Amino acid sequence: MPINSLDDIWFAVCEECKKHISDIAFDCFLKDLKPVSLDSGELTVSINSDYMRGLIEQNYTELLNDCVKAVMGIPVEIRIILEDEEKEILNAEQFSEGLSFEDFFTFQNFIVGSTNRFAHAAAKGIVESYPEIKFNPLVIYGPSGVGKTHLMLAIKNAIRQKFPNKKLEYIRSEEFTNQLIKSLQDGKLGMGSIDDFREKYRNADVLLIDDIHFIAGKEQTQEEFFNTFNTLQQKNKQIVVTLDRPPKDVKTLDDRIRSRLESGLFADITIPDFETRVGIIKKKAEHHGFEINENIVFFIAEQLKMSPRQLEGIVKKLKAYATLQNKVPTIAIVQEYIKEVTTDTEPEPITIDKIISEVARTYNVSESDILSNRKTANLVLARQVAMYIARETTALSFKAIGESFGKDHTTVLHNVNKIENFLKDKPHQRELVEDIIKNLKSSKEGNLWS
Repeated sequence: MPINSLDDIWFAVCEECKKHISDIAFDCFLKDLKPVSLDSGELTVSINSDYMRGLIEQNYTELLNDCVKAVMGIPVEIRIILEDEEKEILNAEQFSEGLSFEDFFTFQNFIVGSTNRFAHAAAKGIVESYPEIKFNPLVIYGPSGVGKTHLMLAIKNAIRQKFPNKKLEYIRSEEFTNQLIKSLQDGKLGMGSIDDFREKYRNADVLLIDDIHFIAGKEQTQEEFFNTFNTLQQKNKQIVVTLDRPPKDVKTLDDRIRSRLESGLFADITIPDFETRVGIIKKKAEHHGFEINENIVFFIAEQLKMSPRQLEGIVKKLKAYATLQNKVPTIAIVQEYIKEVTTDTEPEPITIDKIISEVARTYNVSESDILSNRKTANLVLARQVAMYIARETTALSFKAIGESFGKDHTTVLHNVNKIENFLKDKPHQRELVEDIIKNLKSSKEGNLWS
């Protein structure tokens, strides 16, 4: 998430805290803290109870300080005040750079280079010709972090500005799946229905779906997306999707969906070249109200070659350093922060929980069922696949995997061997498993702006 305000920083700090304490502890002690100001190496937060302030200061100050440092990259002390004292503190919005979460994502703020020029032109073409549909769908593909989501949101923002009454829907495919599941569950409970879900997406004037490769292998989600796609296309409504690879390489994507996507315009984006990286650094610095020495700009562009996300990360850390330490960053400081940024932007480790979640969505079963002892054919297969993927993608031993599933190591060994043999004779299932593994490796929790 781009950090554009004090609220963004505090949200990130809270998410970091949740990694280290239980949900109950967070809700009881830290949930009601509110950010007030950030100044001179001190982050001030408020609470409405003097008693609670004492408890937090006694038990959670060290945790909060560590989490702020993890988010900002530099030591910042937490100061806790009562809400009545807030009037004496600068309003938190003074730290804001004046942009809402999505507003930064415009064509003006997108740095065009040789690796993204066609995708940028195609995206602008949609806006310039709208409401006439120039090509449909637009399919933008490329690795994580190269600007696919930026272009999607630039389309959304530009059309919204020209046509404020148009109904625009942007969603990630994982959330599309989750909303679909919830609508089906709520419908059974009398709390809404699948009709509400379909009303939302099939009546959009512009539908933008990110990371569509994540629906591959999920039969119910693919069916719903296919019908939504057809409905919108018949109504001559604009559709834009992104993937991390060409549709032909997503082996378990429904052939009907692949055919629909291949009827549109393809635009790929690759890793930015040196000149584009320099432009991105300068634009990010300008956005954050921060000037970086050109020699340092060139140094960063030489060192960080993977994605714009890394470049924004280093700019934010240098801005925080200059603001809070009142010093001009040196090459030594930049080198230190580059190490932190490259670590921060590495995909999070694949965990058993993530594997179970992805397998459950793909095989249309619940996570609790995978961990249960139920032995219906589809559950047994999903459970065995989850164990196989755990062995393939983690460094966990058979014993450790077994403990996660409530099984002994011999059961895991048996299931892994069984799936290995099973996949040899089942090409569709093999492709399904390979896609799950690709999605797990490319997914990074909270990685929205790819």
